[in-house]
Amino acid sequence: MKQTQKANTSITLNRKAHHEFFIEERFEAGLVLEGWEVKSLRAGRVQLDQSYVILRGNEAWLFGALITPLQTVSTHITPDSQRTRKLLLNHRELNKLIGNVERKGYTIVPISLYWKNNRVKLEIGLAKGKKQHDKRATEKERDWQREKQRMFKSGRM
Repeated sequence: MKQTQKANTSITLNRKAHHEFFIEERFEAGLVLEGWEVKSLRAGRVQLDQSYVILRGNEAWLFGALITPLQTVSTHITPDSQRTRKLLLNHRELNKLIGNVERKGYTIVPISLYWKNNRVKLEIGLAKGKKQHDKRATEKERDWQREKQRMFKSGRM
């Protein structure tokens, strides 16, 4: 009998996305990558903090994602660590994203990068920006939840 190991499939998370935006809907997109990029992803050398998704010509593109090349990259390749990468979505998903971004003022943010069946997937979210008071309210709620957990642990509640 073959044992399957449940490895940590997450590569990286964009923690700023939840702080800066209300994420209303999530989509899973494939990513067009080069060989050296996949090797760097396996080593965990990627950042999504400054990245964003734009729609151009009925296609989705990931801008600003930093994939740092390994030192062992081939000598005949000049790696571009911040190149624009194409996202793979079906037409129905693309049309929904285009409609919401153009008509309703949403934005598309990358949320996480992970492995699924030996393929790299990017979770993107249809999001609205948070105002400063919304960010404070979220922070206050998080602090209250943390304090409540502490009180349960210590038996004060």
